[in-house]
Amino acid sequence: MAKKELTKLPVTIIRGGTSKGIYILESDLPADKEQWEPLLLRLMGSPDKKQIDGLGGSQSVTSKVAIIKKSDHPGADVDYTFAQVSVDKPLVSYKGNCGNISSGVGPFAIEKGLVEAKDGVTSVRIYNTNTDKIIIADVQTPDGAVEYTGDFYIAGVPGTAAPVKLKFVEPAGTLGKGLLPTGNAVDTLDVPDFGPVQVSIIDAANPLVFVKAKDLGLTGKELPDELNADAEKLDLLEKVRGLAAVKLGLIDDYTRSAWDTPGIPKMTFVGEAEDYMTADGKEIKKENIDLLSRMMSMQKTHPSYAMTGAMCTAAAAVVPGSIVNQVLSEGTDTQFIRIGHPGGILECGVDYQENGAVPTINDTFGFRTANLLMEGTAAIRL
Repeated sequence: MAKKELTKLPVTIIRGGTSKGIYILESDLPADKEQWEPLLLRLMGSPDKKQIDGLGGSQSVTSKVAIIKKSDHPGADVDYTFAQVSVDKPLVSYKGNCGNISSGVGPFAIEKGLVEAKDGVTSVRIYNTNTDKIIIADVQTPDGAVEYTGDFYIAGVPGTAAPVKLKFVEPAGTLGKGLLPTGNAVDTLDVPDFGPVQVSIIDAANPLVFVKAKDLGLTGKELPDELNADAEKLDLLEKVRGLAAVKLGLIDDYTRSAWDTPGIPKMTFVGEAEDYMTADGKEIKKENIDLLSRMMSMQKTHPSYAMTGAMCTAAAAVVPGSIVNQVLSEGTDTQFIRIGHPGGILECGVDYQENGAVPTINDTFGFRTANLLMEGTAAIRL
């Protein structure tokens, strides 16, 4: 058997929000981007459900890569390319962004000297190449160094840490088709073996397809283990997502969605605020949330909530007549929208201008935390 070539790759592992990823300087990757996919698959140990021979953690939220370089883009400090590495398929997707992983980009850029830290808070302007959008990350930097410890808590992460504020500037239209890429606040999809389903396809930070939980025979209170064990419901959710992908022009055949566009649009089902139990057994009272929501990630249930998903949910909340707008609690403060998800509560907000049927989204924002876990060298044999 021929000996496999060994590549040593400098990597940093950072927990960003409720995800964990490998952060890499683009200068450390091959100049030929065609070589990135096999390299990243081996780095993560994919395809393998356990990712036992790589650095992946066997879930979509722990099989992510951030590729970063100094930016030449006007108004940006760094360029950031997000790569979602499939766990069980030989597939790397660059479609869409991950907001949780975005929360580690600012700290990484400062740690690597791409951005000079200020005493107090350092604002890092990030150009996301996947979505052609700017994200501003406010990183805590007392004494000119990144501070990871603090007393800020986010649902889905044990303990507390220093907050990272993320502002997604003019987030609408990552696909180049505006906030409402189909032109409608609500569309009807004819789902094979099920029937017509009303959805809202909204594009802000990432494109999401929203549907009422009750319209799919769900409650909106489902927990990841419960839903992931229901093959019939997973198949139904992927059908809806695939049909939305067709409507967006991303694919021609909805049955190919898991292969050809696995990351976007992101499937999300929502419901009116109700009492529910989180995955760790904590009771959330309906008066403490503004809606129930569950997101899918790479054809499985997201264990908490994607940050870009929260940004899009916030934008959808102010679209008159949208599915999210319909289930939102009356009188919700759009500067403080509280999403009830499997891990707990995620708070986010939106700055917008009313503009008839399609509001102008100035920015969406929320808070995450990040933690530097490891810096070192990965041994990759191709």
